[in-house]
Amino acid sequence: MTRSTPWSRLAALLGVEHPIIQAPMSGGATTPELVAAASNAGGLGSSAVAYLKPEDIVKHSRRVRELTDRPFAINLFAPLPPPAEAAPDRMLAVLAGYHAQLGLAPPQPPAYPLPPFEEQVDAVAESGARVFSFTFGVPPAGVLARLKARGMVLAGTATTVREAKLLEAAGVDAIIAQGSEAGGHRGTFAGPVEKALVGTMALVPQMVDAVGLPVIASGGLMDGRGIRAARVLGAAGVQLGTAFLTCPESGIAPAYKAALREAKDDATVVTRAFTGRPARGLANDFIEALGDSPDILPFPLQHAATVPLRAASAARGDSRFIALWAGQAAALSRGLPAAELMRALIEESERGD
Repeated sequence: MTRSTPWSRLAALLGVEHPIIQAPMSGGATTPELVAAASNAGGLGSSAVAYLKPEDIVKHSRRVRELTDRPFAINLFAPLPPPAEAAPDRMLAVLAGYHAQLGLAPPQPPAYPLPPFEEQVDAVAESGARVFSFTFGVPPAGVLARLKARGMVLAGTATTVREAKLLEAAGVDAIIAQGSEAGGHRGTFAGPVEKALVGTMALVPQMVDAVGLPVIASGGLMDGRGIRAARVLGAAGVQLGTAFLTCPESGIAPAYKAALREAKDDATVVTRAFTGRPARGLANDFIEALGDSPDILPFPLQHAATVPLRAASAARGDSRFIALWAGQAAALSRGLPAAELMRALIEESERGD
C-alpha cells in the first residue's frame, strides 16, 4: 500500500499526478497552449487572467479545455482598494521622452485597466478550472464560498507567516508561499513589501509549522534540485514560473526570452517602475532610469501608463523598455517545450541522488 504523504495528498486534492504547478504569469505569458501542455504532462497548468475582460477569460478557458481534459488552475488578483489620487503629468512627461525615441504618439493619462472583479469571477466560475488561485490579498468571503461550492480548490498567495494565517482563516485549501526570489509582482498584502522579502527556503518551513494546510513552495525553483529541497522542508507542492517563460509555448516577446537566456544570478531587482507595485525582474534601462522616483504612479495606473511603451518595445525587439519579470534563478532556464520541461521536472524531483 502506498504511504500517504503531503505530496500525494496535495496531488489528489488538485486532481493531478504530481503537484508541480506551472505558475500563473500575467501579461500574456500563460497561453492556452502552455497551460494545457503543463497539465497534459502530469502537472498543473495555470492561466493568469487578471488583466482580461470577462469575455476574454471565457475564450481563453474554452481554448484550454479544447487542448486538455486534465485539471488546470485560473488566477486573479484579489480586489484592490482604489489607487491613491495622483497627478499623472510628471510621469507622462517622463514617458514622453521614451515615446519620442520610439516614434510613438505622446502618452495619454492612464485609465484604470482592471475589469470589474465580480464580472471576472463570473467568468472564472464557468471556466472549468479545477483550481482558483489568487494574489494581492483575500477575495471577499462570498466569492470564495461561491467558487468552493462549484468544486474549485482555493489557493492563496502569502509572503509571510502572518499572511498564511489570514488565508487559512479565510478558508482556502492550500497556500502558495512566495519567496523573495520569485519573479513578477510581490503578493504581499498584510504589511510593507520591504519586510516581506523572506527567501523561499526560510519561508516554507516556518509556514508549514504555522498552518494546517498544504504549503506550495514558490520562488527560485527551476529544476529537480530545488523541488527536492522544498519537499525536505515540508512543502506539499511547488510552483515554478520563470522556468516556463522560455518555453516555445510561452507568450512573451522573443526579446524577453533572449534576455532570460542571457541572465546572470545578480541580474534581477525589485522595482515599481513598470506597474507601480513592487515586482522582481531583470534590470534594464527603464528600471535604472526611474529608480524609486516619486513620480511613479500607484498600481495599476503605472501599469496602464507604460503599456504602449512596453508593447512597442516588444514589437521592435528592444528589451530596454520591456518589463522582464524573472526570478533570481533565471539563468537556469532551459527553453524546452512545456510538456518536455514538466516531464523533466517530474523525473528530476523523484531522483534519490
